[in-house]
Amino acid sequence: MSANQRRVALITGAARGIGAAIAERLARDGFSVVINYVGKTDQADALADKIEMAGGRAITAQADIARPADVERMFEMADVAFGGVDVLVNNAGIMRLSAIAETDDERFDAHVAVNLKGTFNTLRAAARRIRHGGRIINLSSSQVALLHPTYAIYAATKAGVEAMTRVLAKELRGQDITVNAIAPGPTATALFLDGKSQDAIDHLASLAPLERLGQPVDIAAVVAFLAGPDGSWINGQVIRANGGMI
Repeated sequence: MSANQRRVALITGAARGIGAAIAERLARDGFSVVINYVGKTDQADALADKIEMAGGRAITAQADIARPADVERMFEMADVAFGGVDVLVNNAGIMRLSAIAETDDERFDAHVAVNLKGTFNTLRAAARRIRHGGRIINLSSSQVALLHPTYAIYAATKAGVEAMTRVLAKELRGQDITVNAIAPGPTATALFLDGKSQDAIDHLASLAPLERLGQPVDIAAVVAFLAGPDGSWINGQVIRANGGMI
């Protein structure tokens, strides 16, 4: 496939962790990638350079997905650089854990702004802009089913993401665009590991029958399946990528 025939994937929150693994995998699979980030410019630039040095095509796009104008600008950057977007991967999110009784308004509002409204903003833009035959892949969480203490606000926003996934899949009837979500379990990223004791990490790793934490490349592989030709008949679904935890 020549460079000007490559499909284009836009990945939010892609400077590190699962998002970076997704960007690398899709670039390796032949996609031109748009690496969205908010504040980690050095990491985003380093990832783009790594992809380019490996023969791929990548640009970075600074945007706060909680801001609709930023989202529109991000899609416009993809249009200018690559001619449009074929795949949107909604990976950006925050997770700041606390019991409901101890959650202040700022923490609640931040989760809603990024995880729920941010995903809505990108879905709205994608529904208008993504090319015929495209793919939309949202990142949810297995906490929607596990419902562990302190995860209430995070899980609530991700439940909203799953609802929007299923509805948008129906609203895009006739455009040959699939809309799915992936719900990872505990995955070894800075977002997950931050603030957890080793005992807590070991306990969570033991919950899955496969007896380990997920790795970012595990989630990237599921994204690659949904974004590639073999995922074309999967639509309106939530895939729990958690090693059999639930």
